[in-house]
Amino acid sequence: MRVLLTGGAGFIGSHLSDALIAQGDTPVILDNLSTGQLSNIAHIQNKVEIHQGDIRDVALVNKLTQTSDLVLHMAAALGVNTILEETVESVSTNFTGSEVVLQASLKHNKRIIIASTSEIYGKNPNQPLKETDDRVVGAPQKIRWTYADAKALEEAIAHSLFLTEGLKVSTIRFFNTVGPRQTGRYGMVVPRFVQAATKNEDITIYGDGTQSRVFCHVLDAIDAVLKITKDDKTIGEVFNVGGEGETTIQQLAEKIITNTKSQSKITFTAYSDAYPAGFEDMQRRVPNITKAKSALNWKPTRNLDQIISDVAASFK
Repeated sequence: MRVLLTGGAGFIGSHLSDALIAQGDTPVILDNLSTGQLSNIAHIQNKVEIHQGDIRDVALVNKLTQTSDLVLHMAAALGVNTILEETVESVSTNFTGSEVVLQASLKHNKRIIIASTSEIYGKNPNQPLKETDDRVVGAPQKIRWTYADAKALEEAIAHSLFLTEGLKVSTIRFFNTVGPRQTGRYGMVVPRFVQAATKNEDITIYGDGTQSRVFCHVLDAIDAVLKITKDDKTIGEVFNVGGEGETTIQQLAEKIITNTKSQSKITFTAYSDAYPAGFEDMQRRVPNITKAKSALNWKPTRNLDQIISDVAASFK
């Protein structure tokens, strides 16, 4: 099967490429390499079809969609720093680009899975978060939420096309997916901490460290994606995909230091010193993954220790 994989040279996309090849499929990768890297797929370059281009290129997206059997839309402008520093371009990619991919899938009657994000819930205090929970986001001046807004609009368009036109779409909301090939360059906390720990450098926590998250190994997330592609009962549905076991950011830093036998020290810096204007954080983000467990017969199998071990090994 030919699978159009947007963002296929990125963190999640490259692992999806590996998994698709392992089950006998041919990934057709479309990536503009803004955050993705060819080095992520160098080991499979003879087993994939690579197109360097933009998901806003209507003609290119239609051409690749028409000749594929399935569409996995993983491309996005991501990372807090990217959103704050390149706001207009980020919104254009995440909204306009996604609409192009969705419309092409509808036009050519292709099954499509879209990657959304836990960011869409914003700062909803009611945790754990389930798929039907409200969005609670900050003021428009808090530019950080433009990513959540763009992804929420993408979801809304996808759901509308499902209801009105029969688009065969499923949506995945990824929660803090982590693993090898993820870079700390865009504000991702685990690779940033692990990389510092492996060099015995200070681990800098933004804020006071009491904010908490639940991390999911990328291979567990990929397993959920593949299960969704193989079950038509998931069409029209939204799934939270995340890990289990809430941890504060300070606890995360301490665990990374212990697990990597690092000499690193923990330091703290204010958000205002770490990010450009327009940043706002949420205190907790915990997924309710009951629906995915039940509907997909899926559950995360790798804990935080395994995640840290795999990320640390990737930096050696």
